[in-house]
Amino acid sequence: MLTLTHPRLPAPATEPWIALVFSAKAAARGGVVRRSAAWVEREVGRDRFVAEVRRRGYHLVETGGQLIVICNSGGLKVIC
Repeated sequence: MLTLTHPRLPAPATEPWIALVFSAKAAARGGVVRRSAAWVEREVGRDRFVAEVRRRGYHLVETGGQLIVICNSGGLKVIC
């Protein structure tokens, strides 16, 4: 059977870390998910993490050793 997915909807989680990060209630509500850069490097790899955030149309910010995913594809404005 052929399964089609909408291009803006996430594909089913095939890797455990994807489910761990993006199944959080905050992600489902369009909120913010935070992971340490060290965890990402160790468990996932930065390139793979960035690719998954981009695939979902989300925004990614790095500060203080933390990667902050804004689980919303809307505009982003940095105030300060």
